[in-house]
Amino acid sequence: MVETSPGISSRPLRVAVVGSGPSGFYAAEALFKTEGLSVCVDMFDRLPTPYGLVRGGVAPDHQKIKGVTRVYEKIAAHEGFRFFGNVELGRDLQVEDLTACYDQIVYAVGNESDRSMGIPGEELGGVYSATEFVGWYNGHPAFCDRQFDLSEATRVAVIGNGNVAMDVTRVLLQNPETLAETDISDHALTQLRSSSVKEVVLLGRRGPAQAAFSPKEIKEIAELEGCDLVVEPSDAKLDELSVRWLAEKGSRAAQRNADFLTEQSTKGEGESDRKVRCRFLVSPVELQGEGGGVCRVRIERSELYEDDRGTPRPRGLDQFDEEEVQLVFRAVGYRGVPIAGVPFNEDWGTIPHAEGRVLTCEGGEPCPGHYVVGWAKRGPTGLIGTNSADSKATVESMVADASSLSPAEKGDINTLLADRSVDFVSWTDWQNLDRHETEMGESKGKVRDKLISIEAMMDVIGSMRDG
Repeated sequence: MVETSPGISSRPLRVAVVGSGPSGFYAAEALFKTEGLSVCVDMFDRLPTPYGLVRGGVAPDHQKIKGVTRVYEKIAAHEGFRFFGNVELGRDLQVEDLTACYDQIVYAVGNESDRSMGIPGEELGGVYSATEFVGWYNGHPAFCDRQFDLSEATRVAVIGNGNVAMDVTRVLLQNPETLAETDISDHALTQLRSSSVKEVVLLGRRGPAQAAFSPKEIKEIAELEGCDLVVEPSDAKLDELSVRWLAEKGSRAAQRNADFLTEQSTKGEGESDRKVRCRFLVSPVELQGEGGGVCRVRIERSELYEDDRGTPRPRGLDQFDEEEVQLVFRAVGYRGVPIAGVPFNEDWGTIPHAEGRVLTCEGGEPCPGHYVVGWAKRGPTGLIGTNSADSKATVESMVADASSLSPAEKGDINTLLADRSVDFVSWTDWQNLDRHETEMGESKGKVRDKLISIEAMMDVIGSMRDG
């Protein structure tokens, strides 16, 4: 760094990170690890709690995955790090406020919404997004008031075959007493204990070789206590295109999935009362209802063709059948939501960028000092660890741009928040809330007892401040 630009000890680079999920923490880590760079990172989240989808999206029976928060705790311990929870961009702060207080802004806001299927019947009762269901059983404040009438449903369709679809399926059919020891929300556990769901039908648009779930996730479905994973031989059989694609371009995981599904197809129906049925090359074209509630899914069968890039794609065969169900969960992908003052691509649900630099529009000019990481940058792809390399790439652009920044002093965000009477949550406040939740969980024999409303969280935080 040159002495006339931010990034030296007498004038650290001041960076705001909007969002406290994995991509935001990995961006902070990459900045702190940049040799010769003096940097202060302030991280903002609209919730009082950090960690994004690690807290609100990872399934409760995947506690090992949630252990990644120990890495984020070490990042937060850096002397240049501050946390501002319960602060929402667009409500408490505007983009111009951050511009006045920081040299650079990183949007790590993820994808907070979900994609619709765009077919008739999505408005029917009993049709939900996986986003709602996942947030509900994880105790996310935005979804804790949702109602899923599991006691009246015996057969459920889950549309999609990515890992989120696997999570939804597994939670629906998992032994509730196994979940009782996790951090699942109490309201979800109560309803799951009274659930009548006996069968889940997984509907995937592509073939078994192109399934988006990981080998580990589909194996977990097969290993569910008191449940059979049923794959018809006709569904597991690979067409010539898939065989060639696997040999030439397919990943090891895709080959493992194909092999596993082929083996599973030889096992028949099984003897358990509960079933998960995997169907491939089927596309829902209509959700049909009776009395305002969904009762069946109309499905078009598909075949694979090779596109211009050699990728197998599904196309309809004008052949239809139906699945009788009482609930439908669509798990066809997450989608970003626009933020006032931040460019947004409506078609893709992401923030337009070039090498992490925010653009005025797709193919437009860079917005100086504005950057993006994670799902808001690339869409809802990859695992938690994928965000590390993604964030490092954006930070490389940030560091390259820092030498051209003005060394002029920036405003004080603390003063601005105080003037607006914003009751923000510090990292110490979060640590107190974290300790409260884990202690309450221990008293109930579970990993954590989450508070599910912002008001309850702030009450506990306030009482611990006073104490």
